[in-house]
Amino acid sequence: MGRRLFGASVILGGRRPARAVEHFCGAGGSDAGLVGVCVLDRDDGGATAPHAVEAGLEFFTWSRRHIESYLLVPTAIRRALRLPENDRRVERVLEGRLPDEGDASGWSDLDAKRLLGPKGELPRVLGRPLPLEQIARVTREHELHPDVLSLFERLRTELAP
Repeated sequence: MGRRLFGASVILGGRRPARAVEHFCGAGGSDAGLVGVCVLDRDDGGATAPHAVEAGLEFFTWSRRHIESYLLVPTAIRRALRLPENDRRVERVLEGRLPDEGDASGWSDLDAKRLLGPKGELPRVLGRPLPLEQIARVTREHELHPDVLSLFERLRTELAP
């Protein structure tokens, strides 16, 4: 399923659902038997349901502000960087900066891009950029947020042969 998903994925960026509709229709849309899932950040605090609607194209909006928020898993960051288990620098940086798991308002305000980005505090303390794709790859299923698990299940359903 991963290869099918990767081959069919398009990153448009910018949280503009209309672009996803335009792309989907340009590829043939539901008339060609296509189905799609557009994954949106909540960057601007926007509503979960976008204004653009097209048969065969569904929308999924993260409950957190940035998709990068789901990568703020210290153990996964350490694995991706091959840091020893007793290296607590990641935890020290994140301590006091991350909202409680159930604090939806805190997570919607958290600027994870700034924290993880090339000039962010985590890369600065660790002395190197963070390989975000690698962090995602090494995150274990039990470390994944329910939003991510929900999206995976939705994709499994959509891509089932």
